[in-house]
Parts: sequence; structure tokens; C-alpha cells
Amino acid sequence: MQAIPPSESLIEYPSDFPIKVMGPTHIDFAATIVQVVQKHDTGFHEGKMEVRPSAKGNYTGLTVVVRATSREQLDALYTELSGHPMVKIVM
Repeated sequence: MQAIPPSESLIEYPSDFPIKVMGPTHIDFAATIVQVVQKHDTGFHEGKMEVRPSAKGNYTGLTVVVRATSREQLDALYTELSGHPMVKIVM
């Protein structure tokens, strides 16, 4: 992937950046996602996460707010979250 010059980026770094993650409801879903996010943002903690169950309770939606420091950091986080077996969607 070609690097985007900072002057052309739509995101100003560093900044707080929300990421939505959805997966089937599981007792360990939120804790697992916290662990994944902390690999990429060591300052992340559970207080920076909003949890919302679906109407029928089959899925859980999380909004995690990470401290984005670079495009590479966000790309690596999106890649790891998207490839995790507990995750269905990352936005």
C-alpha cells in the first residue's frame, strides 16, 4: 500500500478515532476486543468503549475510541480486528 502524505490525509494525527466492531454475542467478546486494541494503543482501556447489544441480543456492537498516531497503526488495527474469528464487521 502506498503511503499517503500527511498533507493529503483526512485524519490529523494524533487524534481520538472511533472504530465500530460487531460480532456474535459472547461472554468474552468485549474483553477480547480490548486485548486486541491494547496491542495497537497501549493507553486504551475499557472506559473508552461503548457496548450495545442488538435488538434480539444475538450480536454485540462495540465502539472503541483509540488514540490514532499514524495511518499504519490504524491499518494494522483494522487488519487484526477484521481477521479475528469473533468479529463479523469492523467500521
